[in-house]
Amino acid sequence: MSDYPEVPDPVLNVVRRICTGFPEIDEQRAWTGIRWRVRTKTIAHLLVVEPGRPEAYSRAASVDRPTTVLTFRSEPPELEVLVRSGHPFFVTPWGQDSVGMIIDEFDPEELRELLTESYCLSAPKKLAESIIRPPG
Repeated sequence: MSDYPEVPDPVLNVVRRICTGFPEIDEQRAWTGIRWRVRTKTIAHLLVVEPGRPEAYSRAASVDRPTTVLTFRSEPPELEVLVRSGHPFFVTPWGQDSVGMIIDEFDPEELRELLTESYCLSAPKKLAESIIRPPG
């Protein structure tokens, strides 16, 4: 059990409902928070970041209080649009296709679009082709 704070249930429930709707998805307790994987690739990681911990997340998200953060995959040109738009999005220091999002207020449909794209980038081609992408 991690000594990090638990992800708030309202956010966890929305992300869980979206991610578990994808084929061959596996929800796992991560070293902190929860992650969803398709085969060996993480499509999303939801956690609470505190000032200074975990250090890489805290620095990337520039948090000054406990904050719920979602990381996921994206690709150009959407990736650049997200990170240039600023809050709630931020650049992560790992992987060229990874982006972070501070979850203070969120639109479930926007999360569905972002997580669907992340799944399609990570899943084997046949699985990705089976997904109906939301408009947008």
